[in-house]
Amino acid sequence: MKIISLSDVTTTKVTMEGASGATKQIPLAAEDGAPVYAYRVFSLEGDGFTPYHQHPYEHMNYIIEGEGFLVNEQGEQQSVKKGDFAMVLPNEKHQYRNASTTEKFVMICGVPKEFQ
Repeated sequence: MKIISLSDVTTTKVTMEGASGATKQIPLAAEDGAPVYAYRVFSLEGDGFTPYHQHPYEHMNYIIEGEGFLVNEQGEQQSVKKGDFAMVLPNEKHQYRNASTTEKFVMICGVPKEFQ
């Protein structure tokens, strides 16, 4: 077993092209012995966003702080807020955007361990 506080997890800047004001933490992953999933935590500063991208695996998200938008393949924005779950299917183009200019948007993102 492993228990770790998010405050003890290294924070790295998201450097993918198209990201702004985004950081990532990986509290549980393959390096910890996880056989299937990795958990990542993304934080978006005010007006921050993830890249508009797609990948060959699904991910499950849980919003733990703030309000934002999940942008779909058609460019439509769907509102998400603290307490919401969201699923992005494999190869579905998507982006998360912070709805606030001042408050953080934070979400947990579960993915297959190979894609942390």
